[in-house]
Amino acid sequence: MLSAVEQLAAQCAQAGAAPTARERVRRHFLSSLCCLGRHTLTGHLATAGRQFQDWSADYRMFSQERVDPSAMFAQLQRTIAEALPAREPVVTALDDTRLKKSSKRTPGVAYNRDPLGPPFHTNLILAQRFIQQSMAFSDGSGTGRMVPVDLAHAPVAAKPRRQASAEEWAAYRETRREQTLSRVAAQRLTLLRASLDQQSETKKRQLVCTVDGGYTNKTFLGGLPERCSAIGRIRGDAKLYYLPEAQCARGRRRIYGATAPTPEELRQDASVAWHSLSIRLGGETRQVRVKALAPLRWRATGAQHELRLVVIAPPSYRVSRHSRLLYRRPAYLICTDPALSVQQIVQYYLWRWDIEQNFRDEKTLLGIGQAQVHNAHSVELAPALGVVAYSILLTATLKLYGVHGTAFKLPPPKWQAKPPKRATTQQLITQLRHDMWGCCINSSGFATPAGQHTKSDKFIPTLAPALIYGAARA
Repeated sequence: MLSAVEQLAAQCAQAGAAPTARERVRRHFLSSLCCLGRHTLTGHLATAGRQFQDWSADYRMFSQERVDPSAMFAQLQRTIAEALPAREPVVTALDDTRLKKSSKRTPGVAYNRDPLGPPFHTNLILAQRFIQQSMAFSDGSGTGRMVPVDLAHAPVAAKPRRQASAEEWAAYRETRREQTLSRVAAQRLTLLRASLDQQSETKKRQLVCTVDGGYTNKTFLGGLPERCSAIGRIRGDAKLYYLPEAQCARGRRRIYGATAPTPEELRQDASVAWHSLSIRLGGETRQVRVKALAPLRWRATGAQHELRLVVIAPPSYRVSRHSRLLYRRPAYLICTDPALSVQQIVQYYLWRWDIEQNFRDEKTLLGIGQAQVHNAHSVELAPALGVVAYSILLTATLKLYGVHGTAFKLPPPKWQAKPPKRATTQQLITQLRHDMWGCCINSSGFATPAGQHTKSDKFIPTLAPALIYGAARA
């Protein structure tokens, strides 16, 4: 595993770093994955054993733009695309995240709504705002794992002071419109499509982007590039329309036809039967009941897209074996490509949940956002390189062990009765540390399983401890 990570790290450093900074970038990737303390730049230097050397060059690497993260992400995109099955579309997930900060003077830091706050009260936090795209690594069996392939800083426009001129306020309003999440997300998706077009493996593949309800709007869907379709959630009371049946000989061309049922009305319509689909979720095959309706149009997209509506029935569950049957909330999806089957739409959208796990692993395990840098370039580059290191770890593991990735040398702990369906990020980091430090530390007998006896051995005093204890008492 170590050799695969080092090889991919060297390729990314070769693609996106200056010749004088390639070795430093490669070392930064490995220290980001193996750092034991806080993931600051000094923590990375101490992990690499450079705490007694000059550190100014490592800080200049971030502040003087000697590294291009987009070129490194492009290298990862090519690596993932080579492993995709033939004629399989490139499936991505897009979402935004916040990195908490403590200083308002740091570039890009502003008050944001806390996404983890309670629904009945809005909390504000000082944070940076980023937009990330993750690409699905799939083996064709319906199981996929998301790997980050893009990270962009999306700061909030700085509001001018109250006594500012009318020109400054007009420029602020224009900047605020250009820096909305939906508009920045559409721009990043266009750049990803352009990057895929430069690669022979993905030039002719369809790009399918899955988003949540915050991006299912006119701004994002209207800015989709060519050969790109979107799958997103929609409100249950959204007003949809059928296609017009016939055009009038005179007058303006009709765009909308008769009013179609809303997603909630379609779910409650007993005349439309439910269909069962076999979906891969959590390493198992599960049955999902769905309803579909197509082709449709929505005023948010106009005549640009013909939509397919998919209603997913709320899954049933029991709190205990003898409790009554409960139901979760239903899901309503729309797809801008009616050519995609309902099976593909539901399966691709369920893969989107992995990007939430990417955010959790990046913040809790790799310490993305903990670097204490204040330069305008450093605050954007430091998180990006951390995400690249995380993607290198996932991509190298997926190439070695497949989507499930359960081949490990270390035995599982005793309290883990049932092994996970696939390797967790913590297990991957632990395995990488074992490979790096195993040759330097004599760990014979370190992981030897304990005996079957549950009681502890009886303490039998010997002469040496008695003499030492007596000398200490004297």
